[in-house]
Amino acid sequence: MSQPISERDGTLSSLYRYGLAVSTVVIALGIKLIFLQFHVTFPLSSSFLAAIAISFWFGGTGPGVVAVILSSIAFGFIVVPYQVAIFGGNSRDGVSGRILTALPYLVYFGLVALLMSWFSASRRRAEHLLNQARSDLEVKVEERTADLRLANEVLQAEIAERKRVEETLSERASLLALTHDSVFVRDMNDVITYWNRGAEEQYGWTMAEAVGRVSHEIAKTVFPIPLAEIKEMLRRTGRWEGELIHFRRNGAAILVASRWAVQRDEQGNSVAILETNNDITERRRAEDDLQKAQARLTHASRVMSMGELVASIAHEVNQPLGAIVTNGQACVRLLSREVPDVQKSLEVVDRMVNDGMRASEVIKRIRGLLNKTPPQKKPLDVNETIREVIGLVKKDLIRSNIVLHTHLADGLPEVEGDRIQIQQVILNLILNGRDAMVDQTGKHELSISSARGDSDDVVVAVTDAGSGFDEEYLDRIFDPFYSTKPDGMGLGLSISRTIIEAHEGRLSAANNSAGGATVQFRLPRSKSSLK
Repeated sequence: MSQPISERDGTLSSLYRYGLAVSTVVIALGIKLIFLQFHVTFPLSSSFLAAIAISFWFGGTGPGVVAVILSSIAFGFIVVPYQVAIFGGNSRDGVSGRILTALPYLVYFGLVALLMSWFSASRRRAEHLLNQARSDLEVKVEERTADLRLANEVLQAEIAERKRVEETLSERASLLALTHDSVFVRDMNDVITYWNRGAEEQYGWTMAEAVGRVSHEIAKTVFPIPLAEIKEMLRRTGRWEGELIHFRRNGAAILVASRWAVQRDEQGNSVAILETNNDITERRRAEDDLQKAQARLTHASRVMSMGELVASIAHEVNQPLGAIVTNGQACVRLLSREVPDVQKSLEVVDRMVNDGMRASEVIKRIRGLLNKTPPQKKPLDVNETIREVIGLVKKDLIRSNIVLHTHLADGLPEVEGDRIQIQQVILNLILNGRDAMVDQTGKHELSISSARGDSDDVVVAVTDAGSGFDEEYLDRIFDPFYSTKPDGMGLGLSISRTIIEAHEGRLSAANNSAGGATVQFRLPRSKSSLK
């Protein structure tokens, strides 16, 4: 089968195609002359027809036309005269005669050329359509192959990604199965799709029994707020946490700290909810018991701390009572004279009334302390409060052979506080200083001072000449039930610190370089004094 014309036109040069036409006509002429030389007769035009066919077939239309023209010229001007010369016959001389001789062959060759041209054109069109169809088919095959290849790559990538996700989920599921916390996954209709080992142990339902059931029904959940509000918060924020009451399979109630988190797909749609529940029943029970115990302990500590304080407070009560008795006796003597001294008697009675009021105030404040009455804060003169406490403990210090020195600064601002509670703190610091020196040899000196602090607050310090605090345990002296005294309860300084901190102050302690220790507290000035 010959090479398609379209491909030949692209590969053969014009010179080659026209050279082919000339060459075939020359060969046809040579063959014709050779056969005539040997007196071999056959159709005169057969070789030229073959040359024309070859030129049209392999060279195209242009070379075919050239072959027709050359064949007509060769036949009319060469072959016919040569044949006449060999075989004899009618010959036309001259150019016009030869043209007339070649004219029938030229018409004949032209008709053959038209036929060959039509046949070649039809063949080229068929080949063109066939090649085009083949090309289109190859393109479609290539496109289809590329699509299949791309689809295969996408499918392989999806399979790999799904495998990776499954492996990741499997690893996470294994980790979730190891935790003791209750973890389960439910869809947006609250139907359980995953139930870990911790949930099995906590609720008593196996995974096979729990999956497919509604979580709130299986746990009989009691919500702190309506479920609709929780779901609305979950929709807006994607998470929720709070405390829920659940019931185990055996009917036992448990309190859980629950955390919910929404899982979303690539389009942002909610697809599942991860819920984690920690059983805090025992912890909450322990916290409640601890709070109750702390409340009882606080109340008991305030009552027990009065044990050591009662002896000194008794002086405050006994002093006004004793003063009332003494003033009463003096009033009787003044009124028993021949001429009663009424003016002095009235002064004595007035002192008796003041002492009675002071004794009543002490009793009322002690009752308030025992009954958990809130402190009554008022503007307070610290120096006056210190003097009142000194009046309570003066005789006790004298009996203990302790010399008390006071250094009270003038012009101190008032502080906001409860007078009885501040007196309790000062009294406790003085008694602690006294106890620190009872068993010591040498001088027994105790100093109490007041001064203005750097922050315009008021500083009260009590300094003793005892052995000081153990440096190793200095940071523990304010802890409850820690005491440096053999028979101490360890509540005095702890309660004192609570009182000072309730007044927005600070209590601190330090050892002195010359021996002994200093305990001091700071109180902010009263807001009314700032105006």
